[in-house]
Amino acid sequence: MEWTFGFVAIALLTIGLIGQAFEMRKIRQTTYRDEEMGSVNIFTNKRNFKWYAILGVGIILWYAAERM
Repeated sequence: MEWTFGFVAIALLTIGLIGQAFEMRKIRQTTYRDEEMGSVNIFTNKRNFKWYAILGVGIILWYAAERM
């Protein structure tokens, strides 16, 4: 296992998950009132795609680290 890829992958996954959580919170607060339930479409908001890309790169690096 390549340890540098593993550490970078874990860092990217952590940053991606935390960043997406904060982004989804901001989207929900700007779009919906407190009484309303959030929509399923919140996951397809265009502001989430950068976090999906970071998560994807982290998963690919993690896979590469395991296979080396």
